[in-house]
Amino acid sequence: MRKLLALTLCWTFYVGVLTVHAQQLPTTFPDQEFWQLITDLSEAGGTFPQQFMSNEDSAQFVIPSLKETTKRGGVYVGVGSEQNFTYIAAVQPRLAFIVDIRRENVYEHLMYKALFELADNRADFISRLFARKRPGGLGTDTGVKALFDAYRTAEPDTALYEANLRAVMDRLTKDHGFPLTDPDKLAVTQALNAFRNAGPYSLKGFGDTTNPTYAELMAATDLTGRLQSYLASEDNFRIIRDLERQNLVVPVVGDFAGDKAIIGIGRYVREHAALVNTFYVSNVERYLFEQGDRGKQFYANAASLPIDASSIFVRAVTSDISRRLGIPIPDSTAKWRTFLYGLQESVNGVTTGRIQNYAQLFEVGRR
Repeated sequence: MRKLLALTLCWTFYVGVLTVHAQQLPTTFPDQEFWQLITDLSEAGGTFPQQFMSNEDSAQFVIPSLKETTKRGGVYVGVGSEQNFTYIAAVQPRLAFIVDIRRENVYEHLMYKALFELADNRADFISRLFARKRPGGLGTDTGVKALFDAYRTAEPDTALYEANLRAVMDRLTKDHGFPLTDPDKLAVTQALNAFRNAGPYSLKGFGDTTNPTYAELMAATDLTGRLQSYLASEDNFRIIRDLERQNLVVPVVGDFAGDKAIIGIGRYVREHAALVNTFYVSNVERYLFEQGDRGKQFYANAASLPIDASSIFVRAVTSDISRRLGIPIPDSTAKWRTFLYGLQESVNGVTTGRIQNYAQLFEVGRR
């Protein structure tokens, strides 16, 4: 009985310690700490074609599986622009890092941050993002397609744009106190101006003219016809807005194969006894594996992340690349195909030599 009591007490203490550790991820970042984290984790920017939005028309295909398999309350890492919001809304992390080699991407995400904080709802957010006056009759229960259709014929409003720009800059520099330089402010301005000039039915991701527009991507569905974008519902929108208001979406300038950003994120997550549950890599791995040892260097960095058997890579490939490299994908009219892969299996495959090239990444750990 004494041994049982002692074991019970030890187990209770151990579980208590684990519980305390699991709660060490922040529920909010003070402004100065948020900015310091961006500064400490960021690397020198690299060159890659700038784009203000995703061109991946299959991003939502994996959302149902992602919701089923991903633990809530962990850490999310992703690359790129607004597609991250859709994945974040699905997995509901405690903390998110957006890592991109393009320095401009940080300032686009700071623009988004300010707009999320200023907007009360989706209709208000779209109005601010695209500098269009909000049409009448839009409510919190308006469907996402109807929401964007209401803005289809709306023209950009110069006065509204200038008011939004002032509000965004004031939010970032006065309310948060972020020390934006003149080039930083110019990058934020250029991002907001790009959305104003193009509008939701003309703005497209990098690539050819058949890419979906912003409005089309937001009203796209998963393979069962369900709407899954971050603007598909007020609930999804609020998940992102609440994280942004607590400074918990951290944009970072980083090279996946660099020596600072991914390693630094891994160190931070480990120090806070947490796990990276979801890592959206898009098709970045292809470029890294085409550059000699940089693919393996990325995986050396990924191996430093605290993960477990449930941790997921979200990986995307274009249909033309899949045909050229012999990567089997289901028949579809989509230009892209998105898949889920076990992060541990991918890391182990590269480090043991089973995976030698980009195409072989699609042979190991499919979920």
